[in-house]
Amino acid sequence: MKRILIDYKKLDHHLTALLIDSYPNGYGDEDIVGFKNHKGEFIEAVELRTGDALYLVKISQSLSHFIANFDDSIMNELENVVQPDAEEPTLELNLEAEYEGEEDLD
Repeated sequence: MKRILIDYKKLDHHLTALLIDSYPNGYGDEDIVGFKNHKGEFIEAVELRTGDALYLVKISQSLSHFIANFDDSIMNELENVVQPDAEEPTLELNLEAEYEGEEDLD
């Protein structure tokens, strides 16, 4: 299994959705993996497993903020797509208009 170190900003839509599903309420200390990279820098990350890879998503304050605000951001985007600012024309029917024909509809 490949191990891939990645910043959350570089995740594609599928991996982003998987990250949010994996940590819907954010991540805790027990979810954090710490290690040194090839430069000797200490890195903290959360694991994100797929069928063929183990992604180590680097932790930062912006990741915490991203996860915490993800649902609100998506809902705002969906509302803008579903309900654009411009009002759609409506069709009003007058169902109380009288019929003037002499045909029997029975």
